[in-house]
Amino acid sequence: MYELLANITLIAHLIFILFVIFGGLFFFIFSKIIYIHLPALLWGIYIELTNSVCPLTYLENWFLYKGELTTYSNDFINNYFFPIVYPEGLTAEIQIYLGISLIIINILIYGLIYKNFMRE
Repeated sequence: MYELLANITLIAHLIFILFVIFGGLFFFIFSKIIYIHLPALLWGIYIELTNSVCPLTYLENWFLYKGELTTYSNDFINNYFFPIVYPEGLTAEIQIYLGISLIIINILIYGLIYKNFMRE
């Protein structure tokens, strides 16, 4: 049961990461998403630039601990999702580059939104 909860948390973590990176694009479908995406984006930038740990990581680890597991046993989760959420060799310097990339990607996305919004 705890491994299932850890898997669900890891998948939610991955979805949140993708939302932080690309969530601004949902503006073209649902404009009010900006009120959810901007705080999530700021959180993601904060986590990356301050070398902090997301609370979802602690939750995943707690589920694994409670299930007396050291890692995920599901090969699909372990091989495909885990490396995306927790890349091997991640350093504070790489996190800074990821944070800067996050800012640049979202400047481009929100620039596109602004350009399309100003046309109307």
